[in-house]
Amino acid sequence: MKIVNKGKFIRTISIIIIVLGALMIFSKNTYSKVEITYKEDYIYSGDTLWSIAEQQVSNNKYFENKDIREIISELKSINNISNSKLNEGEKIKIPIYK
Repeated sequence: MKIVNKGKFIRTISIIIIVLGALMIFSKNTYSKVEITYKEDYIYSGDTLWSIAEQQVSNNKYFENKDIREIISELKSINNISNSKLNEGEKIKIPIYK
């Protein structure tokens, strides 16, 4: 490809770089005032990560429109659970919007 007008080419590239730079600067800012906190809940006999996730998807705005498997994965990550075994009386942290 041959560049016919070098001045026009340089202006175009400069404008593209400026626009992309501005987008990168402004995209780092979040304008949401929503803060995530955690509530602690106890594990009761018969509780599973699946049952907790099902309960959270319908009662917790943080998990709204998320797949149950995603919720389970997030709960495992937050609570440092390596397998799906829960012990009665344990505390589990659940993220919520403040």
